Amino acid sequence: MTGTFTDTLMPPRLLAPGGAPADRATHETRYGPLTHTDPAALLRTLAESGLTGRGGAAFPTYRKFVSVVDAARRTGRAPVVVANGAEGEPASAKDKTLLSLSPQLVLDGLRLAAQATGAGEAYLAVEDGSTRLETAVAERDDPFPVRVVRVPGRFLSGQSSALAQHLSGHAALPRHQDPPVREQGVRRAPTLVQNVETLAHLALIARYGADWFRSAGTPSEPGSALCTVHVPGREPQVVEAPFGMPLRRLLPLEGTGAVLLGGYHGTWLPATEAAQLRLSAANLGAGVLAALPADRCGLAETARVLRYLALESAGQCGPCLNGLPRIAAAFHTLAVPGPQGTARDDVARWAGLVEGRGACHHPDGTVRLVRSALTTFAAELDAHARGLCTATDRTPLLPVPDHRS
Repeated sequence: MTGTFTDTLMPPRLLAPGGAPADRATHETRYGPLTHTDPAALLRTLAESGLTGRGGAAFPTYRKFVSVVDAARRTGRAPVVVANGAEGEPASAKDKTLLSLSPQLVLDGLRLAAQATGAGEAYLAVEDGSTRLETAVAERDDPFPVRVVRVPGRFLSGQSSALAQHLSGHAALPRHQDPPVREQGVRRAPTLVQNVETLAHLALIARYGADWFRSAGTPSEPGSALCTVHVPGREPQVVEAPFGMPLRRLLPLEGTGAVLLGGYHGTWLPATEAAQLRLSAANLGAGVLAALPADRCGLAETARVLRYLALESAGQCGPCLNGLPRIAAAFHTLAVPGPQGTARDDVARWAGLVEGRGACHHPDGTVRLVRSALTTFAAELDAHARGLCTATDRTPLLPVPDHRS
């Protein structure tokens, strides 16, 4: 069970105080009614806020809204809006926690997104909890229907084009990125796909304004973000922290050898380097922060994750179908103390061959993890080549679903 301790880092904005789910009445008592109905004014406020997406790419939310509106104007088709709660990242629990504790805030944001873009359909896509969320939808009086849709629990199911495919009646697999989903998504209509946390922030911006939102964070990266924090010996915790907060306040770094920042498409960093960094949208990725103790083997952790990522590929293009399994197999060789042969050179070479050539960003994200591991755990690679491993504790830190382990 994932816990929350958001009040230790900043006054909670997104999550219900005390970890108790907020029903419709409690939600309106806490936040007040949603009265923002002028689409043009909402878009101006959104632009002034500087809100960026919280799904991993950190793309400016205002620009995505405007691109969908422009595509709708060009094509004459009403857009579709999708609240993306399909949290396929195994190490992340922020979206599940948000939907459990503050579903009405997400639904407020979905309503605002539909109004701002002139959408004719709205969906809330999740992996689980659909019955509970349908109850939350039924409590509302939105002027258009919101359909809660369950998507397969796969790593790539939450990718925007995979969601569009699923909502169009096809398999939840990514497609090539041209044209983008914002131009041709669900049933070829312009489609706005926004992470549920992004929409929750939008609901607060509409109520309290851009200046309020910017009162947290930094001038260049305003606002706060939800993070899933992994520390050995504790249950994963979901925290809300302002951008600019030192990572050492989020993660206990004493006795830590390395930090995984961003999730399974993120990067490994030496703990000494992570201690100098601040929370940033540029490197937050899926909002995962994991502290790897100095007595654990980062190569073994990475090898487990790479095997999972290879198995989770859509298998629709060469980089995923051929490249990722080879990289995962070669990295497994590096993770086992003993002769490495050409494995280290092979991993580096194959990483270069798959990068930028996939139908989606899955190969690129996987390569990002691989390269960071080769650098951060270089000394351990040398030790393994001599038949040694410095790790004394073999307990896995990072979660990998059992059916794929």
